[in-house]
Amino acid sequence: MKRIIEYKRLFEIQEDIELAELKVKYRNLIKEWHPDKIQDDEILKAEAEATSKKIIEGYHFLVSISPETHLTNHEEYLQITNSAVLEDFIYKGQTLKITFHDKSSYEYFGVPKNVYTKLVNSSTRARFARRHIYHSYIYRNISKKIE
Repeated sequence: MKRIIEYKRLFEIQEDIELAELKVKYRNLIKEWHPDKIQDDEILKAEAEATSKKIIEGYHFLVSISPETHLTNHEEYLQITNSAVLEDFIYKGQTLKITFHDKSSYEYFGVPKNVYTKLVNSSTRARFARRHIYHSYIYRNISKKIE
């Protein structure tokens, strides 16, 4: 959740916005912070490089969690979460990364520690995840499945 808040603050976004509007904000920020605009001051140029990298990273992150992206990939997501075998999961700071048997991976944000504990202790982890995680938290695809 911390990254989501940080990137939304960088793009000056309060709520979910359409991808077209996000793209406009991204382009404006990149124009403002592009390192090639700075020729004389090496310190300022280094700051602009770091900021532009953060803008690019933030843009890709916000696109990956946007409702429009989820809608586009909804069928694939349903197929994976309903049929793929849950292979591994890692929990760190309210972010749960789940890897499936087909090697696709998703990150779920804002997952409370008690939900993670229940997942670990569940005798049917895949069913628990289907009921309590997959459609309950903000998520993003972080890798593609192997065909």
